[in-house]
Amino acid sequence: MLVLHGHPLSTFVMKVEMALYELGTPFEFEMLDLGDAGHRARFFALWPLGKMPVLQDTDRGETVPETSAIIEYLETWYPGRIALIPRDPDLAWRARLAQQIFDLHVQVPMQKIVADIMRPADGKDPIGVADARAALGRALDLVDRQMAERTWALGEVFSVADCAAAPALFYADKVQPFAASHPAAWAYFERLKARPSFARALTELEPYFHMFPG
Repeated sequence: MLVLHGHPLSTFVMKVEMALYELGTPFEFEMLDLGDAGHRARFFALWPLGKMPVLQDTDRGETVPETSAIIEYLETWYPGRIALIPRDPDLAWRARLAQQIFDLHVQVPMQKIVADIMRPADGKDPIGVADARAALGRALDLVDRQMAERTWALGEVFSVADCAAAPALFYADKVQPFAASHPAAWAYFERLKARPSFARALTELEPYFHMFPG
C-alpha cells in the first residue's frame, strides 16, 4: 500500500498527487497537522527533516521523501498509464530540467514572497521580496517564451515537468498575477487547470485555501 503524507495546500504535495492521478496508481492520503505535537512527532520519526510530502510504501518497506525522488520511485516500481519521465533519453533529461525550473525558479521565489507576508511588520524583508519578485518575473519570462509554441512543457508530451508546473504557476499567480504580462504562460496554465489530475488536486485544495496567507 502507498501512503502519501502531506497537506493539500502544499505545492509539492499537489505535484505528487498529480503524478499519482496521471499514473492511475492507488494510494491513501495521510493528512499532516504539524501543529499537533503527537502528529508532528510521528512525522519527524518517519522523515527527520520534516518536509512534506513523504511517500510510504508499506509493501516494500520504503519511505521516500522529496518530490523528484518520489516520482522516480513511482516510475520504477509502480509504472502507470503514461510515462511521466519519457523513455527517450533526450526527452528524459529535458523533462528533469523543466521540472527543476518550476521547482527552483518559480516555486522558490514565490515561497519567499509568501513567507514575507506571514512575517510580523517589524520582520519584513523588502529587499529580499523585491529580489524574489524579479527572479519570479525572469522565470515567467522563460516559461512564456518556451510555451509560445508548445502544448506541454516538453511539447506534445505530458510529463513530470507539467506536474511541477501546475501548482507552481497556481501559487505564482496568487502573489504575482501573470495573465496579462505572460499570455503564453497563462494559456499553458489554463490547459493545466483543465487537466483532470490537476482539477482533482485543486478540488481537494478548496476546503483549505482560506488558510493561504494574503
